[in-house]
Amino acid sequence: MSGLMIDRHHLDQVVEGKARLTAQQALELYHEASLHDLGRWSSAMCNRIHGDTYRSYVIDRNVNYTNVCSARCTFCAFRRDVDDHDAYTLSKEELKNKFTELVNLGGTQALMQGGMHPDLPITFYEELLSWLKAEFPTIHLHAFSPPEFVEFVAVFDLDGFPTTAPGKSHALPAEVWAAKLEVIMDRLQAAGLDTIPGGGGEIFAAPVRDRIGRGKATARQWLDVMKCAHRHGMNTSATMMFGHIESIADRMDHMLQIRDAQDEAIANNWPGKYTAFISWPFQRENTPMGRLPNWDRDSGEAFPGEDIEHPKYAKVLRMSGATDYLRMQAISRLFLDNVHSIGASWVTMGPHIGQLGLFYGANDMGSVMIEENVVSAAGTTYCLDEALLCRLIRNSGFTPAQRANDYSFLRIHDGEQSPDLMVTDWSEHRVSHLHQHGHEDESLTQLTITSPEN
Repeated sequence: MSGLMIDRHHLDQVVEGKARLTAQQALELYHEASLHDLGRWSSAMCNRIHGDTYRSYVIDRNVNYTNVCSARCTFCAFRRDVDDHDAYTLSKEELKNKFTELVNLGGTQALMQGGMHPDLPITFYEELLSWLKAEFPTIHLHAFSPPEFVEFVAVFDLDGFPTTAPGKSHALPAEVWAAKLEVIMDRLQAAGLDTIPGGGGEIFAAPVRDRIGRGKATARQWLDVMKCAHRHGMNTSATMMFGHIESIADRMDHMLQIRDAQDEAIANNWPGKYTAFISWPFQRENTPMGRLPNWDRDSGEAFPGEDIEHPKYAKVLRMSGATDYLRMQAISRLFLDNVHSIGASWVTMGPHIGQLGLFYGANDMGSVMIEENVVSAAGTTYCLDEALLCRLIRNSGFTPAQRANDYSFLRIHDGEQSPDLMVTDWSEHRVSHLHQHGHEDESLTQLTITSPEN
């Protein structure tokens, strides 16, 4: 701690929930605190909030109902235009197969997101939600991220409200935008929407967001969608994708805006809140932004992303590895004192870094990965079954517990019937990879699954 100006007593107070970090103090921790100390402080805070016995996971499925998207995010390899030959919107039969498999695997939740399809009407979504609720009443529908809602405001043809071109909802007067969002939220919630995922958070800083999320929700719009959901009694999650062109201060400002929004929800006693925060590093493969050169860390020059006036601003990448990821996760636990859960991102970082995340502020290992399309389109993601996920948690010294969306425990695996304790041959439970192979046309990709031996 020799380089830290923050008083040790203040850090102890933060861990105990009696004081807060400022964004500037969080920035100082990032630059000056040792990784070991960050792990120690964030673990102590996690144990205060969640105890030191259980760590959780969920069985859900990522269902990307369409890959058609009007946005042109430079970090995305998943999107397609309406007339692309491999554009799709899932049929009811395809959805039924996916949800049936989820139920058969003991799943309780579907994370359902798509591209921002400009041509699907609100009735498509209402019928989809009500049909899924009727067919699969035990599945919690965690669906439609804020950018999708922003696109809904632009393109849904609703009585008494104007429409705009895709990606142009900001052209509507503010009061019209807000009123139309309320109607859409009401109708989708009535049709069966349970909660809203935090996708599309990326980085809130406008100079970064304007460059990486073209045609996507602004930070203000993203936050306003979540406020609307909270007023309607729906919980949400929050996310951050870092390790690209942003500054370290941009990351802290992003978390500050989440914390401030949660403070507002609590102060107003809104029935919905942010229940979790999950962050992960940018995955570059097959993406336009991924073609940018890497910053030369040995050059002696500061990263251009720290100075918006730098001639190379937004023209080089500062990619994040395991230590940067763990550093950010630990700081997120210390900083986001009003957000219940911090999730480990083993999907992008791999199972053992995800496991290590349990000692850097994370209380939750996320989902058994039945299916994933968006991140895997931009590189490699990892697949674990329930037994492996439980084993990672137990080998870390915790008891695994399957959770619901609200982080209540559904099953505590402390007996002989636990998924990992029933395994006699671990060779049948191997970590596998989801990744994309490029084609001659770099815009096209194909999903494959391989074992570590391939």
